[in-house]
This record gives sequence, structure tokens and C-alpha cells, in this order.
Amino acid sequence: MGTPSAASDGVARLVIGEKRHEVPLVVGSEGEVALDISRLREGAGCLVLDESLENTASCRSAITFLDGEKGTLRYRGYPVEELAERSTFTEVAYLLLYGELPRREQLAEFSRFLNESSLIHEDMHHLFVGIPKGSAPMGILATMVAALATFYPLPEELSAAEERQILANLISQVRTIAAFSYKKSIGEPVVYPSVSLRYVPNFLTMMFSSSVKDHQLEDDIVRAIDLYLILHADHEQNCSTSTVRIVGSSRTNLYAAISAGIAALWGPQHGGANAEVIRMLTSILESGGDGTEFIARAKDERSPQRIPGFGHLVYRTTDPRARVLKKCCHTLLSKPGMTDPLFDIALRLEELALRDEYFLSRNLYPNVDFYSGLILRAAGIPLNMFTVMFAIGRMPGWLANWREMRHSGKARIVRPRQIYIGQGLRKYQDMRERG
Repeated sequence: MGTPSAASDGVARLVIGEKRHEVPLVVGSEGEVALDISRLREGAGCLVLDESLENTASCRSAITFLDGEKGTLRYRGYPVEELAERSTFTEVAYLLLYGELPRREQLAEFSRFLNESSLIHEDMHHLFVGIPKGSAPMGILATMVAALATFYPLPEELSAAEERQILANLISQVRTIAAFSYKKSIGEPVVYPSVSLRYVPNFLTMMFSSSVKDHQLEDDIVRAIDLYLILHADHEQNCSTSTVRIVGSSRTNLYAAISAGIAALWGPQHGGANAEVIRMLTSILESGGDGTEFIARAKDERSPQRIPGFGHLVYRTTDPRARVLKKCCHTLLSKPGMTDPLFDIALRLEELALRDEYFLSRNLYPNVDFYSGLILRAAGIPLNMFTVMFAIGRMPGWLANWREMRHSGKARIVRPRQIYIGQGLRKYQDMRERG
């Protein structure tokens, strides 16, 4: 098989043995070039094998642009750094869903609608009661989101108003379910959302206040969590987002598709890395080391250990989200009473790694997970809730991708092919012949 070469007429010519096949070229708005192989099997009699789909564009999307070589991440054209500095999570959620930053009256209406949609059905409390003590928060979240379909049944065809409602439900109710799950885990009664509080203060109040204790909201913490959610709101066709699209392509109800996305995010290679970073930093602190032993083990090809929070599947330079969170950590953890020795260890570890040719030559720079856990620690979020926080942040991105797919007019059920490597045709043997 030869290598396809780009042609000026908008096709690539693929040579397979003595046959030539023309494959249309698709050019994205940022100059990315893809081969449209949707009719390759029909025209050329072959498939394309890409086992982890790292080189496969599974859809056309106008939501998020990511350039791993340049360290670029934009939501709907806006650099994520600008949104983090100047916007709020609610604004970013609106942007991802509807394509434009909201005007003042649109934001006020959207925020009010989110608040009005934040309660969950009272009968769902019975489900919380039945969940075993010590259950994983992500398991609870996936279960409860799937259960929403039974409490808020959806018609097969959604009207514009019904779609608007379910989108608001999921963005709002995911934080309510998360807070209720945490309260159950510590044996405290739940705290209901308040109509007078914005998105992040509402969540923190549900998490940390009680009937006998008011939670004092600190502006710096509120802003840091808002920032965290913005930076996690979308990230192109990652594992969980692709899962939402694949499950949604069967035209199942949206709650089921989002529950599947939560299950995908639960995996330690996707949503659990920031908790691993905190465990590593804690281990360094408790051992009295400076991180050099982790650097050495990560460089040892015989060792399975790698440094969590370094390197990324798509970034070949610094993750732009990591730069923003590092700055936030400096601001937050330099305040009186907010210091964290793990932050000092993190800075030292980054310094050691970025002076080491092993890390530099392999593009192993800090990613978003390296500093995000420190932000959550500062806010008092327990370690087992870290991935739940990721899910809260990622909800608008999942929903935007589902909505884009639903309205594309080209949505078909996702049905990948495979390369079969098993036994050829065999004759069935009766039991007596098998011996």
C-alpha cells in the first residue's frame, strides 16, 4: 500500500496494489486536513485500522478547537485563557451550548433558569438511602443521572422548549446530586439549592453548610472553583465526550448518554489523574523527599511508574489550562491561612522535570491535572469527589456535543468496523468427536 498524497483538486490518491482510489479531502476552518474515508470500503475494498482512534476525526464540530503542537485551546473561537480571566462558568456554558457569549439579559435569564432547574425530584431521596455506605461518588453520580430518565421521562422527539429544559436540568442537577452524595457519605442531612445564590456559591453551600453551621463563602475560593469548571468545560473529542456522542447516536434519551459519559470519565486514565497527583505529592511530603525519586523512577524504562500530571495525549507543549491553574494556585495559596506544602513540592517537582532532558525531549510538560487538585484541596473538596468535580465542569461540553450532533441533520448511529483476526471457517464437532 502506498502513501496518499494531497492533490490540488481536493482529493488524495490512494494506491493499493495496482489500483488507485481517490479519497476526498476535508479542510477544517483552522487548516486541518482530513481524508474522508466514509466510502473507502465501498470504493477501494479496504478499511482503515486506527485502534485508539488517535488519528481519526469522528465528527465535524464547531465547538472546540485544540492544537496540541501549539498548546492552543479555544471554545467557539475564544481562547480558553481569555474566558478563564474574564468570564464565568455560566457564561461559558451558554457559549458552548448556543455558540455565542450571552448578552446581559440572556445571561440573567439563563442563570435564573438554571436556578429554577436545580431541584431534583423528592422521591430520588429514597435512592440515596438505598446506596451502600462507602460507595464511589462517581458510581452514585452515574446511577442518579441515569435514574433522572425515570423521574423526568422524555418524549422521543424533543421540542425546543423541552430540549432547553433538559439541558438546564443536567447542568443544574449534576451539582445538586454531587452535593447530596457527599452529604450522604458523611452522614449529614442534605442542603437544598438556594434561589438567591449563583452557580458556584450554590454548590459550595450545598456541600459545606448545614442546619447548625453556615458556610462562609470566600470570594477567592468561589473564583478558583469557577475557573476550574471553565477550564474543564470541554476538550474536543476526548473519551467521555466521544462516548456521549456514540451513545447519543442511537437516539437513546439524553440522561442515558450523559450517564455513559460519566462512566467513561470515571476511568483513572481520563478523569482521575488529579487525585493521583495529590497522592504522589502527599507521598513525597510524608517521606521527606523532594521528588527526585519520582523523577528517577519515571525515567526508568523497567519501572511502570510515571509521574501523574505530566504529559498529555494531544499536547506536545504546555497545556494552556495548566498555565492558568498554576497562576491561580500562586494567587490562592499565597494568602494567609491558605498555604499548602503540597504546592511547594509541586513547584519543585516541575522545576526538576523541566530541567531534565528526558522530560523535555518527550514533551512531558505539566498538564491541567498537575495543579487542579491543589485548587480543589484549597476549597475543601475531598479527594474522592475530585472526578465528580470534573464531571460538573464537563457537563456543558457533553451537552453541547450532543446538541450539535442532534441538530446536524447528518446524525447516524455510530457503528465502527473491525479487522477480524480469529479462526477461519471451521466444521462443528459433536461431543464424541471432541474427546
